Amino acid sequence: MVNLPWRGTDDESSDAKGGATAAEDHPDAIVVCEFQDGTLAVYPDRVEINRVGRSRFDDRTIPADEITGIDFSKGITIGYIQIEQVGVAVDTGGLLSDPINANTLHFSRADRDCATEAREEVLAHARG
Repeated sequence: MVNLPWRGTDDESSDAKGGATAAEDHPDAIVVCEFQDGTLAVYPDRVEINRVGRSRFDDRTIPADEITGIDFSKGITIGYIQIEQVGVAVDTGGLLSDPINANTLHFSRADRDCATEAREEVLAHARG
């Protein structure tokens, strides 16, 4: 099997504790989505972003009261979800590029349903 650079590896979807999945790492989360550049876990009071090893960004926890909105695109091949947070500059991307900042995750067509569900839950619990 070939590991393409945008697909990640099995090591990135499991942890050092013996291969736990993202959902197992976030048992109390409302929604957990595994995307290309990290895992998004939505809780009633916060959103957690856990990055894959190759990401240039660190893991983040965003309190619900700091969330002001969501920039979301299903995309043609690759979509994105960007959590808009107080004090974090929103990236708009460019004509042919998606936004990239510490609060942005990218997903494939296969993950659109989970991304849509995550967006709805984040907006339902955002207080900012």
